Amino acid sequence: MLMALTDADLSMTTAAQAKMAELFRDVDEAVHGVRVYATPGGCSGVSFGMTFADTINPNDGVRDFEGYKLVVDDGTLEFVRGVEIDFVDRGDGNATFVFNNLPSSGAGCGTCGSSSGSGGGCS
Repeated sequence: MLMALTDADLSMTTAAQAKMAELFRDVDEAVHGVRVYATPGGCSGVSFGMTFADTINPNDGVRDFEGYKLVVDDGTLEFVRGVEIDFVDRGDGNATFVFNNLPSSGAGCGTCGSSSGSGGGCS
């Protein structure tokens, strides 16, 4: 059963929402959303990343935005709960999505980023 995610589970800044909507105008119709994931090995043990999702599974949490969905499986949700996704473009060609751990989140480092929505790492 799909679970509806709330802002308390995972939030996006206005800049991140706008960039994601822009990216979704150019993706294949088979893509159903963006999967947010956590992987071990980053600072404090967890890094975050995103990838396009062509499948939404029964154990996924889903957050609907205009033009796309954020998808998080139930195992990852414990790591991303309270995280805010931002999009930072300093105009130097290194625009990136950044995962900001809010004070209520005990996972990961202060700021982790994923370039162009894929991969993960801490900055």
